[in-house]
Amino acid sequence: MLPLSMASQGEPVIIKKIGGKQETKKFLETLGFVVGGTVTVVSEINGNMIVNVKDSRVAIGKDMANKIMV
Repeated sequence: MLPLSMASQGEPVIIKKIGGKQETKKFLETLGFVVGGTVTVVSEINGNMIVNVKDSRVAIGKDMANKIMV
C-alpha cells in the first residue's frame, strides 16, 4: 500500500484504505473516494493533484492525497 500522492500518472489504482479523522473520511467519501473504488491520477502540480474518480475530475491537496492509500 502506498499513498495516492505516490501513484503513477494515468494508471488506474484501487483505493484500499482512507485515513484521517472521521470528518475527513466523510468529506472524501462525498467526493467519491470510497474503499474499493478506482482512481486515476490525471496530473500533479506543486503537490496538488487532479484525479478522475467516479467519472468526474477532482482536485485534492497533497495532505488529502496522503490519507488515501492505494
